[in-house]
Amino acid sequence: MDYNLIEERMQKAIDFLEEELMAIRAGRANPAILNKITVDYYGAMTPLNQVGSISVPEARQILITPWDRSLLGPIHKAIQVAELGVNPINDGNSIRLTFPELNEERRKQISKEVKSLGEDSKVSIRNIRREFIDTAKSLQKSNEMTEDELEVAQDKIQKITDKYIAKIDTMISAKEKEVMEV
Repeated sequence: MDYNLIEERMQKAIDFLEEELMAIRAGRANPAILNKITVDYYGAMTPLNQVGSISVPEARQILITPWDRSLLGPIHKAIQVAELGVNPINDGNSIRLTFPELNEERRKQISKEVKSLGEDSKVSIRNIRREFIDTAKSLQKSNEMTEDELEVAQDKIQKITDKYIAKIDTMISAKEKEVMEV
């Protein structure tokens, strides 16, 4: 039984959750929410962070300065299409995104989204656990593993699963705290 493979697959689920959580804005401007936005750059769809600099001059503002001014229009359009909940402001040299203060209702809604992402990640971790336990059981049925080895394997798989579930819980509670801070 390859326990490193189990850890590797579960870590991928954690990494995916981390990316998703970074894309959720929590009152402060976070350039990571722009990670999935691509811009038409001379016929090629290019990630926004590769066509200009992205900075956070104020707590609730993101400044995008393209290296090529002709990209201001396509960047503006790409941000509008992404539906981030803010209107981009084009000043001729750069694009500003000013994020409004989150109200209590919106914070609760974002908190629910965060919990949902956490639950989805836990489900994927549990699916990985089930898959490897089933593999161990089939190895035991084909006499490649004894019953004692099966029990040890199941315990190890469960301990690995518990470790990754605890990581998810920690990440989710930290993000919820960040969202609910006023």
